Amino acid sequence: MILETATDTPEGIAARMDGRLADAGDGWQTAVLPSPRVQNHAAFLLRGPDGTLTCAWFGGGLEGKADICIHTSTLAPGAAQWGPAERITDDPERSEQNPVLFDAPDGRRLLFHTAQPGGDQDRCVVRMREIGQPPRDLPLPKGSFVRAAPLVRPDGAWLLPLFHCTHAPGARWTGRHDTASVAITEDAGETWRIVPVPESTGCVHMTPLALSDTHLVAFFRRRQADAVYRCESNDGGESWTVPEATDLPNNNSSITAIRLADGRIALCCNPVNAEMDPARRASLYDELGEDDRPEAEGGCTPIWGVRRAPLILALSRDEGRSFPRRITLADGPGTCLSNDSEDGKNKELSYPALSETPEGDIDVAFTYHRRAIAHLRVPAKEVKA
Repeated sequence: MILETATDTPEGIAARMDGRLADAGDGWQTAVLPSPRVQNHAAFLLRGPDGTLTCAWFGGGLEGKADICIHTSTLAPGAAQWGPAERITDDPERSEQNPVLFDAPDGRRLLFHTAQPGGDQDRCVVRMREIGQPPRDLPLPKGSFVRAAPLVRPDGAWLLPLFHCTHAPGARWTGRHDTASVAITEDAGETWRIVPVPESTGCVHMTPLALSDTHLVAFFRRRQADAVYRCESNDGGESWTVPEATDLPNNNSSITAIRLADGRIALCCNPVNAEMDPARRASLYDELGEDDRPEAEGGCTPIWGVRRAPLILALSRDEGRSFPRRITLADGPGTCLSNDSEDGKNKELSYPALSETPEGDIDVAFTYHRRAIAHLRVPAKEVKA
């Protein structure tokens, strides 16, 4: 099934933002989540013990502005409609982005998210809060970012994947020196220690999965817009191999991966790289126009603007080394040369989140032209075919 989006306008998308699940034929379902904000981006999905699916994302006027904050909506088991959007953060001075929901072993539902001034990702802090409670800034290096869910080891330690937007004095952040690591806490988030991923410059949005108690695998978005990268740990995340390219292209846009109940790995991404598309933009925050500092030197060469479409679900039987089965979920121009949600020029289908139902269906949430968060339910028969 392909959700074709090329002709959608911001007004047309807004008219469908009621959260109602629609039958798309052959067991597929679609919905567009409700939101009062004009920009909605970076979905995250968490299925609770009772089967309720919660989607979190950030919404506001424009990424990087201080009116960006975290919202959630829920879909109860068997329900035909997502609930209304609820704003759960509101820092008037920082752009609050990249929500990660986590059901901790002690019963708390926690929210991790980033908070940055303007487009300065190198000045970002990571915050943790129990839902409904005040946040606290985690004692992590300034410029740390989150995107993927923590893992809980058998010994009770939490592994929170990070990427670091490293500061270069006197220069603006563009992603040249970004690296990956895992932050480990053995006291439920009170203290943390950092385990770097070696030779990971350009590897961000680390998404780790457990293959056994000690054997972990992780996947990465790449600033160089070449391929999805992969690395492993054989000691429960205390050390990692050097990331290597998989057979999936990457456009310097977010990926997500889960391990299915049958043992396969499902990864969602845009299978496009810089060699396949010449579109370019100067940086992630062109529209803010607030920073006349020069770009940092050295590191990698980040590539921004490669189209963010189609959106696929790729399946692997060899622990993520290759992904021969690829299901196209949605397609369109994928244009992402602007983050604006109102002029109709942005056509990206990006930043996916995945969750598997007990019946084997796959729920996918993703950014729909920066105007909304879309939801697809992929039937189990399609995933198992």
